Amino acid sequence: MNPRPAGIYDIMRYARGASPIEVVLDGYPNYHYLTSPPDREAPRLMLERGINPTASVLGPDGPRRPLIAIRSSPWKAGHTSNPWHDEFDLDHGHIRYYGDHKSSTVGLPGATSGNRALLDAWSLHAGTNERERALAPPLLVFRSITVNDGGRRIVKGHVEFCGVAVIERLEHVVQRDPTTGRSFPNLVLDLAVLDLAVAGDTLDMRWIDDRRDADLTVTQTARYAPESWKRWVAQGRAAIPRVRRRVISSRVKTTEEQLPIAGSVEERLLQQLYSFFDARKHAFEMLASRIAAQILGGSGAVYRDGWLTRAGGDGGVDFVGRLDVGSPTSNTPLVVLGQAKCVAPRSSVGPDQVARVVARLRRGWIGAFVTTGVFSRQAQVEIIDDQYPLVLVNGRVLVEQVVRMAAADHGGDVDALLRSIVGEYESAVTHRRPEEILFG
Repeated sequence: MNPRPAGIYDIMRYARGASPIEVVLDGYPNYHYLTSPPDREAPRLMLERGINPTASVLGPDGPRRPLIAIRSSPWKAGHTSNPWHDEFDLDHGHIRYYGDHKSSTVGLPGATSGNRALLDAWSLHAGTNERERALAPPLLVFRSITVNDGGRRIVKGHVEFCGVAVIERLEHVVQRDPTTGRSFPNLVLDLAVLDLAVAGDTLDMRWIDDRRDADLTVTQTARYAPESWKRWVAQGRAAIPRVRRRVISSRVKTTEEQLPIAGSVEERLLQQLYSFFDARKHAFEMLASRIAAQILGGSGAVYRDGWLTRAGGDGGVDFVGRLDVGSPTSNTPLVVLGQAKCVAPRSSVGPDQVARVVARLRRGWIGAFVTTGVFSRQAQVEIIDDQYPLVLVNGRVLVEQVVRMAAADHGGDVDALLRSIVGEYESAVTHRRPEEILFG
């Protein structure tokens, strides 16, 4: 079999009835050519749902599920068919993916075929021995993408390959449908995207062919497997930090990367946020503190709200919070110092402004800088080179978090969210020393 490499960020044409023989379809690599074995009959690997488990095969050493294909549709996020928002950070090898339980689904989160397949997979991905991990189905992740054809936007029929992943963590959560207001149980997974650098950031699809071949043992199917997969199978969870995909240069973002796409709904929302808070800059500190809580609390630690500092006397700090890292019975609290800067969306925050926050940090403290603008290249470089514990939240990330917050607490109504932020501001302002947050 000739290699059929699939590269991360490759855009593929996905057409349900397309021939698997054609290499290119409508100017894009043909998804069915890449995912179909060329020399034997096999069911097509479809992406008709969000979670697409292949049928199990009975190999010489027992049954195995070859893989699970995951498809995320960002353009559907917030709709009834997909009321949650998957999060992709491919350059740091992380995807947060929500299961397919909906408010209309009857039963527990495992009632749907997709979630049931993920639960079965999790029992193997979390396995304590090499045999279980070798049988674990790898997750091939795709996301729907919009392409332009002669100025015409085509929403459906194209997917972007996001890599191969293992399940790092699985949780049961309760979500709220922004349309109906009903809450419902679901699964949320943290996926570790595997490093494919040895193979030129591509996946050899012959590995997938082998996993679907019932004539091969699970050991034989690893001949074309990524080195990162083999290492994970051998070492388990402890290997994840070493096999996770990392793109070093991605840490320095351009202005365009820090802002929503021009002409998009998100760009208009960012301008709305700036216009709303431009005359209420102190109230923006309340939003910034909520955003920092949402981001830091989503990392697995527990974020505890603190207070806002008084206007004019902050000394480089606008809000204070606390991050408890560890388990409930064994943890350490960290002081979080935050700075908020409401500026025109294309305005740049320079290294001198960032340095004011850094100068206030003590050993074991961390900072968060939230802005409607962007961070200059030099500001980012200094933070990276000096390894400052400072989280930067630019205009693009701010909008993404506001959308999530509005969907979770206000039925998707951003105006209602902003009114609540302004209403909460006065009661959150106080004059206390940051370290007092440790004793609350």
